[in-house]
Parts: sequence; C-alpha cells; structure tokens
Amino acid sequence: VQLVESGGGLVQAGGSLRLSCAAADRSVNMGNMGWFRQAPGKEREFVAAISIGGAYTKYADSVKGRFTISRDNAKKTVYLHMSSLKPDDTAGYYCAQTERPWSETSRSTADYKYWGQGTLVTVSS
Repeated sequence: VQLVESGGGLVQAGGSLRLSCAAADRSVNMGNMGWFRQAPGKEREFVAAISIGGAYTKYADSVKGRFTISRDNAKKTVYLHMSSLKPDDTAGYYCAQTERPWSETSRSTADYKYWGQGTLVTVSS
C-alpha cells in the first residue's frame, strides 16, 4: 500500500491547513488510518486515527479540539483538518495504515504497517 500525503506548507500561528493522504493505487481499500508527526530531534508521535468507516476517531490530547480527522472512502483519501495552529505543531506529518482491527489499534507507531513519505508543516509565530 503506497500512501501519498499533501497539503503541508508554511502558515502563521492561529491559521489553518488541511492535509490529505491518498492511496496511490485506487484499487486498494484503505483500512484504519492514522496521522503522526515528527518534529526535528523528537520521536514520531501519534496525532489522530480514524476507523475504516469513519465512525470512530481518536486524538492526541495536544490536538484535541483543534484538529479533525476525516475520510472519503470513495476518493480513497484521509484528511487532517488543522486549525488554531501553534508553533509547536511544526513537524513532518505522516499518514499510516494499520492492519489491526480498530479495537486493537493503539497510538503506537508499531501498530501501523504502511507509511507515507510525509508532508512538512511549519507554523510561524
């Protein structure tokens, strides 16, 4: 499964961005999906996840209320809507797909098998 992220860029603090993650092969069904981020010098951390049908979501406390994960299965695309951005949100953002059922999906990178190449988000103060 090849995943391709887009939508990153430079934004001022308080601004918004929408990231997209698309399956390169449109014949592939995307499973439970997650977004992670990695700032320079830091470990990759969980941001948000969404179940196959979109009914269930989970968020890191640091983004809850500011970020929204969604998906359009017809378009084979998962989104991360980011608002009220802060300089601390600056990072490379990666989407990932897990083959675990939703009930067994944690916030660990180890649960996710397929990863995109990432898209950079820079928030200026």
